[in-house]
Amino acid sequence: MDPAAAQGLNRGLTNYGDPDFSRFLRTAFIKGAGYTGDALARPIVGIVNTGSGYNPCQGNAPQLIEAVKRGVMLAGGLPIDFPTISIHESFAHPTSLYLRNLMAMDTEEMIRAQPMDAVVLVGGCDKTVPAQLMGAASAGVPAVQLVSGSMLTGAFRGERIGACTDCRRFWAGYRAEEVSAEEIDQINSQLVPSVGTCSVMGTASTMACVAEALGIMVPGGASPPAVTADRVRVAERTGAVAVAMAASGLTPGKILTAAAFENALRVLLAIGGSTNAIIHLTAIAGRVGIRIDLAGLDRISRETRVLVDLLPTGRHYMEDFHRAGGLAAVLRELRPLLHLGALTVTGRTLGEEIEAAGRGFPQEVVRSFAQPVYKEGGIAVLRGNLAPGGAIIKQSAASPQLMEHEGRAVVFTGTQDLAERIDDPTLDVAAGDILVLQNIGPVGAGMPEAGYIPIPRKLAKAGIKDIVRISDGRMSGTAAGTIVLHVTPESAVGGPLALVRTGDRIRLSVAQRSLSLLVPDAELARRRRELAPAAPKAERGYRKLFLENVTQADEGCDFGFLRAASLPLSVPPGP
Repeated sequence: MDPAAAQGLNRGLTNYGDPDFSRFLRTAFIKGAGYTGDALARPIVGIVNTGSGYNPCQGNAPQLIEAVKRGVMLAGGLPIDFPTISIHESFAHPTSLYLRNLMAMDTEEMIRAQPMDAVVLVGGCDKTVPAQLMGAASAGVPAVQLVSGSMLTGAFRGERIGACTDCRRFWAGYRAEEVSAEEIDQINSQLVPSVGTCSVMGTASTMACVAEALGIMVPGGASPPAVTADRVRVAERTGAVAVAMAASGLTPGKILTAAAFENALRVLLAIGGSTNAIIHLTAIAGRVGIRIDLAGLDRISRETRVLVDLLPTGRHYMEDFHRAGGLAAVLRELRPLLHLGALTVTGRTLGEEIEAAGRGFPQEVVRSFAQPVYKEGGIAVLRGNLAPGGAIIKQSAASPQLMEHEGRAVVFTGTQDLAERIDDPTLDVAAGDILVLQNIGPVGAGMPEAGYIPIPRKLAKAGIKDIVRISDGRMSGTAAGTIVLHVTPESAVGGPLALVRTGDRIRLSVAQRSLSLLVPDAELARRRRELAPAAPKAERGYRKLFLENVTQADEGCDFGFLRAASLPLSVPPGP
């Protein structure tokens, strides 16, 4: 049998001179699980199971997997689920991004190692979906993404609340002594009232929308909350679609095209999505030979608008977004800016799926293009002598009065230094200063979400709600503030951010897309000569692999050896 034409149990057979015996053994063992010959003759759909007791974001995984299996069997296939690594943002040490590439490798290798004609990727929490799409893109087997869906919202004293923008808002109030210890404990029990991902447009919801925009998820699959019947029906349909993809040979490479990535970036900008999605989309695109161009991203941001009135940029929650029509409502408004011929997992084009979604209806969550939440896209790209490789800011969630700002730097050399001094009442800091956090990039610290630097307690108690913050790290998609992130190159590899000292002047201009350190070149050259190496070392294990191979933020923080051999296409086209 031609290995390239192998299907079902014939995929990936070991061959020590007698492939028929290898199949005989494989069949004998799987029949031990109770399968009949008729079942084993059908197309096999693998189901990636990332359920974990440490991952409440995927707490509904068992129910979703049963629904996927039902859809697969109704369509004439054989579903087989298998486990991979599961990552939860709050339970991943040292950081979730550090483990994303490990999960991507696990996903890719398990898809390759086991016989399946198609695969359903069941994920949800922030890094699980990008890890799965990275792995599936490299494995090349027909694949469709299914997310767990968002959690419900809770309430505190009559006020609707939800994770995790409200987590940060109430905690800031607690730090400022506006919320008592008793109140914060009560709030803690209401922020996450069900399983599922964050109920705002954080990274998980963003990646769900991005996956649907890419065409790698069934239409309407991004928005249903985790505990709804809609979510279960999406899972069943996903199983049926996977069987059809197995029959047609619709692989990720035919869906994840340059046009699809530009569509996804447009959607990211229009939903006021997480800054983390830039890193993830860059990593996924790199697996299929496409480079995300930051200059091109900034160009389309200037001509796109934030249309979704959802926290942290707006007012509403994911439940409201779903009731407002989900991503289809956004796609209708963006239609003139989209590549409508891009293929989706259904075999139809994005334009055809927008048509199939029908007309919109009156609602308040998704605005018209003529009446946006924000006049440009949610994310802007900055450059300057402080970020020659680029930096980003979520301009739609920043304070307007701080987006054109010059101030004195107050520097922290890492997370330990930050923890020791940020609440020191003697800290020399004022409201007009700029907080700078070094050495939290991919090499320096695995790129934690420490870019959301807390407001120093002395300022918080004085009523200060925002301050300009700059780092080479990330922040949660649920966070808001005037925060510059992903400064490239990072401090730990000698980037200019490592040269900043307390007292230096820094100028931020979002309008001019610039980030400048106002220090003479000669002084910077002197500091560079005296700069001590900051990159950490490791002797063994995954940490060694990570530190020696992780790329910078502008290349998606993937491992260089996992990216495509060449990246001939750049998306979006530059200015």
